[in-house]
Amino acid sequence: MTASRSILHVDMDAFFASVEQLDRPELRGRPVLVGHDGPRGVVAAASYESRPFGCRSALPMSVAKRLCPQAVVVPVRFGRYREASRAVFAIFEEFTPLVEPLSIDEAFLDLTGGERLLGPAEGAARRLKDRVRAETGLTASVGVAPNKFLAKLASDMEKPDGLTVIRPEAIDQVLPRLPITRLWGIGPKTATRLEGYGIRTVGDLRRLPDEVVRARLGNEAEHFMRLARGEDDRPVTPDQEAKSISQEETFGTDVPEPQALRDVLLNQTEQVAARLRRHGLMARSVVVKIRYGDFKTITRRRTLAEATDATAPLWESARASFDQWAAAGFQPVRLIGMGATNLSAGGGQLSLFADPRTERGRRLDEAVDRINSRFGGSVIRRGAPGRRE
Repeated sequence: MTASRSILHVDMDAFFASVEQLDRPELRGRPVLVGHDGPRGVVAAASYESRPFGCRSALPMSVAKRLCPQAVVVPVRFGRYREASRAVFAIFEEFTPLVEPLSIDEAFLDLTGGERLLGPAEGAARRLKDRVRAETGLTASVGVAPNKFLAKLASDMEKPDGLTVIRPEAIDQVLPRLPITRLWGIGPKTATRLEGYGIRTVGDLRRLPDEVVRARLGNEAEHFMRLARGEDDRPVTPDQEAKSISQEETFGTDVPEPQALRDVLLNQTEQVAARLRRHGLMARSVVVKIRYGDFKTITRRRTLAEATDATAPLWESARASFDQWAAAGFQPVRLIGMGATNLSAGGGQLSLFADPRTERGRRLDEAVDRINSRFGGSVIRRGAPGRRE
């Protein structure tokens, strides 16, 4: 079943930093750090020119500037990045309706069955990359494989501007030599524990008898053994078919600053709300997902008073969940995500006594969506709670 599919994972290269270099030609070829340039600022994105110096996303800005004093620091412009994202996703949707967004700058695409129209998946992936570059000025790295796990693995192998294909017959040559941490869900703590058993690569894990893997990995053993064999049957699920719509971001290192995480969470909420409205969906629940550096993951769910596709109540719920968690004992975060769940079709009956604030919020959302539709992106974004230095 898995071998019959043609799945692409498209990941834009250093997306925020690349957009800044696109808009400001004087920054091209120079190390660029995107983020808040203050004592508690965090790097949101680092251009490839800054990475040989050790700069990466989620690094404290003060540390990044010490590592690369010549770097140019530019502020985050989420509105501009959403504009570029919408242009890129519009190209994706010309290749297939089966597009599953993962974040503002990456997605899975299912090209299965499209060979008659698009030709072989590798050629289609190359044309997609060329279209993205020609129409947006940005580069993407693409992985092509029989399933989502392998496609995402492949897209990271030849960054930037890469195109990597993992064919079914090559799985047993590609996977065994990879470090064990390339399997989804194996973080530093689990990797250290496995190293104690002499398991450092995927091949080491594959060579163990199943009963030994179960004894050492417990309930997750079956999951890791399937990935080690290159098996992943999850479908590519576009928004209109999904049971939830979400955005998440994984950072290169743990983010120690709550305000930086709130900024990311706000942008994710705006993205999710816009996707709900685009597909005529309403959400009744909001989930905030937080993952620590040791891969421990927690979720915080809130049920709304009524189903909505409006940004303001979704953000109020997400922010409340985050702030409650942070007040109880903040820890640096490796991943943060926001999801809208318990979905239903929109267009329900409006309240006879509508709250004027709700109506203002809806008019704002409609205005922002019209601007997005007309200009291909958003030039307006809500302000996060005040930043303190």
